Parts: sequence; structure tokens; C-alpha cells
Amino acid sequence: MKALIEGFLKFQKDVFPQRTDLFKHLATTQHPGTLFITCSDSRVVPELLTQQEPGELFVIRNAGNIVPSYSPHPGGVSATVEYAVAVLGVTDIVICGHSDCGAMTAVAKCTCMDHLPAVGSWLQHAESAKVINESRPHANEAAKVSSMVRENVIAQLANIQTHPSVRLAQEKGLLKLHGWVYDIETGSIDALNGSSRQFVSLAEHPDTCAVPARSTDAAA
Repeated sequence: MKALIEGFLKFQKDVFPQRTDLFKHLATTQHPGTLFITCSDSRVVPELLTQQEPGELFVIRNAGNIVPSYSPHPGGVSATVEYAVAVLGVTDIVICGHSDCGAMTAVAKCTCMDHLPAVGSWLQHAESAKVINESRPHANEAAKVSSMVRENVIAQLANIQTHPSVRLAQEKGLLKLHGWVYDIETGSIDALNGSSRQFVSLAEHPDTCAVPARSTDAAA
């Protein structure tokens, strides 16, 4: 805790005074353009890897960057997605997995979760990705986990499209969906190309999108 408190004191003394106009504006309003859904892993920092300012990202974090399919009894993730899309009007949603993900490693290796029942129950939301990943050959365990991370991003993109707020925004041509995988060691990001269903380098293909916004004419 000492490091956290010292960090806060440094922020209050050195950082905040230089950004008073920004924080004064943010004190009463927020207009983030992107809902960023990623893992709780401490090595993944959305604002750092995208270089965004306070107020520019609306962030959901949980083990495995999971978005449960919409249900009659929605939980916290569903409520936050709904608020971001229906109230804040975000125009983009990013679901971002990452290398060396503990959650996806556990799923890929069929790790026994009897000692972590809540985690085991939560990771059931990645079951469809696991089934697909199990059906494919992998050179080794590392490749299997890497593939699982990608398949999970694809699965969660499918899940989020079951949410009414997301579907409505898509039908109006107001929302784009993105699937990313962040490599912690290299700092690179691969993005899902919705047309080819392949992950490509975001640096080389910055316009890559998993699910583009539909035109209002097409939606009609």
C-alpha cells in the first residue's frame, strides 16, 4: 500500500496541477468513444497500450475478458455493456485478450477448478471457444494456449452480439466491434479481420475490424 499512497501523492502534487482543465471538464461529464473489454491481468493496462486520456475509454475488466451471452437475469458485465452503448453512445467496442492469460491457460489445459469454484463457473462462458480449440491440432502446449486466447476473443464477440443494446446499435449502423490480442512481451496487437476470420498485425493493418458498422440502408 505504501507504493500506492506515494503514487497518489505524486499524482496530486505533480500530475493533477498540469491537467486541471481536463479534470474540471471531466468532473461533470464523460463521453468515451470506446468500450474496452479486457482481462483483469495486472500486465494489461488499456489506457497505457492505447495511449488514451482519462475519459476516453469505458473499461470492463474480468478474468478472461469474458462477456456472457445476454440472459433473463443479466449481471454486471451485461449492465455495463448496456450503459456504455445505450447511454454513453460508444461507437466502438474492443474485446482484448492477451498473451500468457492465466484464465485461458486453465481452460486450454482443462485445469481442475474444484478449489476455485467461482472461477470455474465463470470460465464456463469460454466453453464454446474451448470446444473449437480442442478440435484443432496444435504443435505444442504454448500454441494451444495462444490459439485458445484467440478463439476466446472470437467467442466473446459472438456473445456480446446477443445483447439487445448492441444489436440495436448495430442495426442503426452506429457500432463497430473489434477483437484484439495483445502480446505482453513485444507490445504488439493482432486484430481480427472479420472478412478473413484471421488475426493480422494491427500496426500493419490499422483499419482492421471484426464487425464493421452496418449501413442504415442495409439494416433496414
